[in-house]
Amino acid sequence: MSDSMAIFQTNDVVKSFGSLRAVDNVSMAIPRSEIYGLVGPSGAGKTTLIRMLSGLATPTSGEARLLGSSMPTERRVVEERFGYMPQERAVYRDLSIAENLLFFGQIYCMSRSRIAKRTSELLALMKLSGRGKQRADRLSGGEKQRLSLACALLHEPEALLLDEPTIGLDPALRREFWDHFHQLNANGRTILLSTHYLNEAEWCDRVGLMQQGRLIAEGTPDELRYEAAQRSGQDRPDMEEVFLILTGESVSGGVS
Repeated sequence: MSDSMAIFQTNDVVKSFGSLRAVDNVSMAIPRSEIYGLVGPSGAGKTTLIRMLSGLATPTSGEARLLGSSMPTERRVVEERFGYMPQERAVYRDLSIAENLLFFGQIYCMSRSRIAKRTSELLALMKLSGRGKQRADRLSGGEKQRLSLACALLHEPEALLLDEPTIGLDPALRREFWDHFHQLNANGRTILLSTHYLNEAEWCDRVGLMQQGRLIAEGTPDELRYEAAQRSGQDRPDMEEVFLILTGESVSGGVS
């Protein structure tokens, strides 16, 4: 794949906090219409990498590019073309569901009529229809997560950065979210998401395994499984075994 076709791209990107290298010389290129999963334990550097790609953090060295623009210096050029869902639910607790969506719509300079139309569509998609007046602080954790995703989707972005979008959800709701992701992808969205749930790697087009700030291995789930099988002699290891074999470290070995 030519780098010029990449929606998300990093070139030897480093992010240091004092003596800690949270992201350590990571290079990656994600083409249009791909679901790419950053998989690894807490503290692996996934959130920091996503924040640099979204323009919310500045690399110590190297370059992060989104939709062809260097981040964060050219963020304004592309800010209406991508959506970002942070790990901390991006909702205002003292606003209603509809008011949260109105607030984010105004940030993106959307018209009131378009915000109203998208709000109706997204509340139906997220199974929150008829609850637009309900305050966000009265929602369950899963419902707040749905609202946070709705806020990221409101302006119909072509690229999505989702940081641990399924964290804390029960298995049924996690699967429901993945159904949303695959539908968005089928409609042309490019998605970069992070997760520490290793089984979710199976649902990505390509996967990057991260540990201690480094991108240890990258490929399709089948490619990673084959590489792990070749190294270990195991016949078709599951994704947890793949991670352990390719990183050589415990899945729970990251910093919380």
